[in-house]
Amino acid sequence: MKKRAFIAALAAMPLLAPMAAWAEGKTHHIAVHVDQNDPQVLNMALNNVQNLTNYYASQGDTAIVEVVAYGPGLQMYVKDQSPVADRIKAMALENDKISFAACGNTLKAMNKKAGHDVALLEEATVVPSGVVRLVELQESGYAYVRP
Repeated sequence: MKKRAFIAALAAMPLLAPMAAWAEGKTHHIAVHVDQNDPQVLNMALNNVQNLTNYYASQGDTAIVEVVAYGPGLQMYVKDQSPVADRIKAMALENDKISFAACGNTLKAMNKKAGHDVALLEEATVVPSGVVRLVELQESGYAYVRP
């Protein structure tokens, strides 16, 4: 009886190995740099994020992505002006591993120029400096992508 159980366990091992590998998928960390106010570039950045998260998910892996915008690229987060606002909202709802960082230095300059506070999309989190945030992410092991 014990011999049969042992043989059955050995026979099942090839079936269990791929499942175990999938369950132990790798986690990838990616920083996406956006510093241009060009709808094509903004959409390309979001396409990159969508494509890589879909790819890693299909492999059983997880992708943690932070999109960091500063300078002219901060326009992607400006409420009622962003050409990609709907995509950002949808992506944030679909995947809690995607975050959107807005440069505080750029926002201060925009507020000063506008003479009032510029409203950002609720999905954007203000960080002190976009450039510093990119450096911090890379120093903590994030891969760097710039569309």
